[in-house]
Amino acid sequence: VQLQASGGGLVQAGGSLRLSCVATGRTFRVNAWAWYRQVPGQERELVAHITEYGTTNYAYSVKDRFTISSDNDRNMVYLSMKSLKPDDTAVYHCNLEARHYSATGWYARTYWGQGTLVTVSS
Repeated sequence: VQLQASGGGLVQAGGSLRLSCVATGRTFRVNAWAWYRQVPGQERELVAHITEYGTTNYAYSVKDRFTISSDNDRNMVYLSMKSLKPDDTAVYHCNLEARHYSATGWYARTYWGQGTLVTVSS
């Protein structure tokens, strides 16, 4: 499974962006999607998470500003970001927790996208 993220770019503080990520490749079922972000020299940070049932969780720093959503029929996840701050500048990576069916039953795999850069200017 390959993940392709898009939608990053340069935006002024207070602006909005919407990131998208599509998963392609072998057949899978979604357990959960997530968006992480990473600033060079820092650890990757979980930004938002959504389960196959639509339950969401957010990092405290983005709560009420970011919204994660998914379309599991289209194998896509989105991150709508508003009221962006310079501290939101990072490479954003999508993450898929998938399950695959084999002759011996279901098994889980985790996949990562290559990332899309979001830069928020002050």
